[in-house]
Amino acid sequence: MTLMLASVTGPEEAETAIAGGADIIDLKDPARGALGAVEPEVVRRSVAAIGGRRLVSAVAGDLPMRPGLVTASVADLAGTGVAFVKLGLHREDGVGHEPATRIHALAALAQRVKLIGVLWADRDPDLGLLPLLAESGFAGAMLDTAQKDGRRLLDHMDLPRLRDFVAACKRYGLLAGLAGSLEAPDIPRLLLLEPAVLGFRGALCDGARRTGTIDRDAVRTIRDLIPPEGGASIAGTVDYHFLARGYAPDRETDVTDRVFVHDLVRPVRIGAYAHERTAPQRVRFDVDVLVIRASRPTQDMRDVFSYDLISDGIRLLVDTGHVPLAETLAERIADMLLAHPRVVKVSVKLEKLETGSGTVGVAIERTRASNGMTDQDWDP
Repeated sequence: MTLMLASVTGPEEAETAIAGGADIIDLKDPARGALGAVEPEVVRRSVAAIGGRRLVSAVAGDLPMRPGLVTASVADLAGTGVAFVKLGLHREDGVGHEPATRIHALAALAQRVKLIGVLWADRDPDLGLLPLLAESGFAGAMLDTAQKDGRRLLDHMDLPRLRDFVAACKRYGLLAGLAGSLEAPDIPRLLLLEPAVLGFRGALCDGARRTGTIDRDAVRTIRDLIPPEGGASIAGTVDYHFLARGYAPDRETDVTDRVFVHDLVRPVRIGAYAHERTAPQRVRFDVDVLVIRASRPTQDMRDVFSYDLISDGIRLLVDTGHVPLAETLAERIADMLLAHPRVVKVSVKLEKLETGSGTVGVAIERTRASNGMTDQDWDP
């Protein structure tokens, strides 16, 4: 399950975020940067107003890398009643205090409040700090962007690297959070990685401006794309979760759409020969997916099956290592896509472009069992 975190400036925006369905209310001042802190008194009033209806977190501020200053700030926030305190971890030229020093200094406070270490995707994040966070009692780690310049998390780190971060957090018993100017189209892509938390600010505001005011409808749009606690989720053969709340099957209509990705070329370690194990070769993918259309008119990301799920899924699959047979990879792609409840049929064409024997490959079609479809419904 993935929780939705909404960053707010105080009690009023907290109420809007709760009404929109956010799971975690995160206190910060977006006008003061990525980790701009609000005053402790505002945090206290917010915690009192929320009254236990939601988990509450607060940021410690964009503080210099001095352990004494950081420890005092975190201690103040721990006394406000928040469940989590977030603090940035980065190297600071000329200061002499590495993130490890900061982490060690907070080990005692980690017994009083759950600490979340924030790493910056746009500042060469050191994932080697994750075991140290776990050793020092931190509850989790989050990737965010330090510079709010219009670029998103996925502009700085691709899905395989983000998957490695989430997997490493799980390996060390840490909650894994992803944030960084995330937008609605990013959600189904990041749900593939099964993070514990997705964090939002700008996407929840009027005009998508992070310094604007939280808007309830915008919160609800994001909420509807993330499965709620106790909601269904569908796992494919590679254990990537596809189901976003707005993508639930809708059997009120038999109308289908074809979503496709053609001419996607990726380096892939594939082939049965020994020499094909030593280096990747270029492979072209053409994938067509037949999906059940939602009964209501298409309005936003809640109503569609994103083609990003196709291309992202392929990238994640080919990044896992050598595949001996083209047929095997084609089957994995088909199984992965049929895990989505709206998908009824998949066509996968895979072509190896560097064999020296022309373009060779395999094409397969797979249909969901008992879907009521016939071959006449499919003409990719």
